Amino acid sequence: MSVFQATTSAPVNIACIKYWGKRDTKLILPTNSSLSVTLDQDHLKATTTSRADASFEKDRLWLNGTEEEIKEGGRLATCIAEMKRLRREVEEKNPAEPKISGYKVHISSYNNFPTAAGLASSAAGFAALVSSLAAMYKLPSTPSELSLIARQGSGSACRSLFGGYVAWEQGTKDDGSDSYAVEIAPRGHWPDIHALICVVSDDKKGTSSTSGMQRTVETSELLQHRIKHVVPKRMKDISEAILARDFDAFARLTMQDSNQFHAVALDTYPPIFYMNDVSRAIVAVVTEYNRVALETTGHLKAAYTYDAGPNAVIYAPKENIPEIVQLIVKYFPQADPFKDPFGLFGAAGVGEGKLPEGFNAAVAKPFTIGAVKGLIHTRVGDGPRVLGAEEALLGANGLPKSA
Repeated sequence: MSVFQATTSAPVNIACIKYWGKRDTKLILPTNSSLSVTLDQDHLKATTTSRADASFEKDRLWLNGTEEEIKEGGRLATCIAEMKRLRREVEEKNPAEPKISGYKVHISSYNNFPTAAGLASSAAGFAALVSSLAAMYKLPSTPSELSLIARQGSGSACRSLFGGYVAWEQGTKDDGSDSYAVEIAPRGHWPDIHALICVVSDDKKGTSSTSGMQRTVETSELLQHRIKHVVPKRMKDISEAILARDFDAFARLTMQDSNQFHAVALDTYPPIFYMNDVSRAIVAVVTEYNRVALETTGHLKAAYTYDAGPNAVIYAPKENIPEIVQLIVKYFPQADPFKDPFGLFGAAGVGEGKLPEGFNAAVAKPFTIGAVKGLIHTRVGDGPRVLGAEEALLGANGLPKSA
């Protein structure tokens, strides 16, 4: 008897030009375009197994071993229904195909990083969900076509359907048919961009992105200026910087856009604070690091960016990462030794950190252990991967293997 099942993994993406604000909350249509870097799944990913079976009584989904309610009309239900619709189209075109679009599905998903901590967990999760269903249903859809559905689960999920450097085009149509993700450049075009994620807090945030976003749309005049006058040029400029592998332009635009996104959050009424004192100290440290770099080399060496949370993501060319890690560890000592997945530090390791020559140590006060709870070193990565049967998260009974 045939088993209709597939397992995929999907990456996290961290935006350089931020998406903030929806013009349609049901279809998740953004008020502006955005652009992100896909991160390496060897370090951060969501893995999802989907199975369709005639014996299943209802659609069910488990996240990290806990069953989630699939609310009627909700985002999960919408994505699952849309994927079944695409499968029905395949079956109608080819009568020889098994009629599995009418079967209920069981879905098990696992994230290897904190959920709802500002690390784009929903983006990876919905991208993995859509990818696994597409693989199970053997759909001929392109990643851009699948991104139309992933977007309805989580806006930024549409960008996790590609590796490398990815734009989400805002679109103008009311039905959302032109609001999808496209690849600006693959991972291999500029592979030496690395990312250091400073996990400032792994708690759930006080103001969710969804509610914060709508409050901003309703109350921020600065957001309207951003939408009309700022983002279109930045999208063009950062795409050109990526294609030219121009880190100076990429870094400047990334930091400016992060700053403006948080200014828009502050311009919201009542204001929204996603960054905290530790976040702001990291900005000060990276800014001083770049000041020294400009004076000595004429180039920027690092770019910070913050999503809707306090965690910093620092983008940099690979050769600058050892210096950046030393700097961060100096101000934000770690309880555990730094994990060095790329072997940049050798046997000596990181130690207690150090400052570059000419660095003004007074730009920030040193924090105590735990202010930055952990450091994750990763790099630009690829898009969703189809995995082997041995990596399936569902057992023979169609329930999560850990259950």
